[in-house]
Amino acid sequence: MANNTKHNAAARSRVGGLVAAAALAVVLLPVLTSCGSSESTLSRVLNILRTDSAPLPTVAQEQLARFKTVYRAYSSAPEQTERLEYFDFAFRRVRASYVREVPDATLIDAAINGVRETKAQPGTLAPKALVEAALTKMVASLDPHSAYLNADDFRETFVQTRGQFGGLGIQVTMENDLVKVISPIEDTPAALAGIKAGDLITHVDGEPIKGKTLAQAVRRMRGQAGTGITLTLRREGRSDFSVRVIRAIIKVKAVRWRTEGDIGYIRVARFSEKMEAGVEAAMLGLQQSLGPRMAGVVLDLRNNPGGLLDQSLVLADSFLEKGEIVSVRGRLASKNRSHNAGPGDLANGVPMVVLINAGSASASEIVASALQSHHRAVLMGARSFGKGSVQTILPMPVEGGLKLTTSLYYAPTGKTIQARGVVPDIIINPAKEIKLRHEADLPGAIAAVGKQAPISEPRPQVPEGACPEVGEQKDRGLGCALAYLHAGSAKNFLAQIALQRPQT
Repeated sequence: MANNTKHNAAARSRVGGLVAAAALAVVLLPVLTSCGSSESTLSRVLNILRTDSAPLPTVAQEQLARFKTVYRAYSSAPEQTERLEYFDFAFRRVRASYVREVPDATLIDAAINGVRETKAQPGTLAPKALVEAALTKMVASLDPHSAYLNADDFRETFVQTRGQFGGLGIQVTMENDLVKVISPIEDTPAALAGIKAGDLITHVDGEPIKGKTLAQAVRRMRGQAGTGITLTLRREGRSDFSVRVIRAIIKVKAVRWRTEGDIGYIRVARFSEKMEAGVEAAMLGLQQSLGPRMAGVVLDLRNNPGGLLDQSLVLADSFLEKGEIVSVRGRLASKNRSHNAGPGDLANGVPMVVLINAGSASASEIVASALQSHHRAVLMGARSFGKGSVQTILPMPVEGGLKLTTSLYYAPTGKTIQARGVVPDIIINPAKEIKLRHEADLPGAIAAVGKQAPISEPRPQVPEGACPEVGEQKDRGLGCALAYLHAGSAKNFLAQIALQRPQT
């Protein structure tokens, strides 16, 4: 265990650097406002930063001039240029940092559309509101996971990674101007109210979601614990319906564990800062409970929407002795990096099954693909969500920030996870046919890179109804995982399941 902790210190420091950079943006304001000058804080910061800025190419300058014309036309104070310079700074950051090159005209077109979609009359928009509308539209046009963060959004970004926050308990994205539920977090108000992965939220307390950004919609759903909120949901196969949910302090227990006979079961619900300690405690508890009798470990990543990259590295490294976990590649080869496992397997080599489904995304997919690629675990369930992109929070001067997709995850096989997901070694087909949506179905999603090589051998498929039920939840997926570990091989497992297949 000590080897693992030492190995992952570098990973934690990388994320720490990101948080420190974010903190810098927050503390700049009180530091600089102490200066005795009539010049605003934002102006002073922009002046400092401008001295280090390289000139834009002529084409980019021409496109930026187009936006300046719109700014002067719609601004209520066109002579004030601070917010215009703020936009200039953001435009430069997007051009330099986004995962792929986007034509300058495309960026500026989106920004201008953002201003016009406010439906404000020329000369009436406050400069700050004008630029926020432009940046919101410009950055959102890149892909479903990139966003402009105003001051409130920026602070909100760092709440969920700490493992405790107020709200409903759902992981969401935007789809067709509505909020889409990627997965509810177990044992939260949303899960207890029956909200499901794939649901679309159309209204909050009767107010339409359309016209709001994802961050605005999330803030609308947050509130004081104990207060109620009514969500209007759209679910395939039925008419729109409303659900009343009581807000609560969401304490995300990152890891749960228990024994299932002679097999250890570890459920990782989210990759928050609490995950590493949770997994170490789980493995210690299992070893104390089962000792040498432990016949295997089931790692359950179903409906785990992801979280911190460093925590996914910790989890994969916990069960690997060596080899690449994931590589991260963007536009600049000099910034590409590979993350590798070090010696030390917390499970001491016992057989493992990893459970995944369409709600397993991002960090979950990194862990699943690493353990699969190195033949450390057998994957069971359904193809994962396919969110294989890296978002970096880039602080803006004084307030706000940009959440930009800056690179893609590559599995140890060299294939991207983005828009493909991870395919299990053994596919469990649900009893009822459900249309599952994935990353590739999101409008504007980044496409998969390269051609997908055909699978050399068809993946075995098992009907869910043939899996034994486990526990009060009658968890058949877990039942199949336990049956596989007791069978000792895929051949024996499939032979046993074949005898239990439901007759049609």
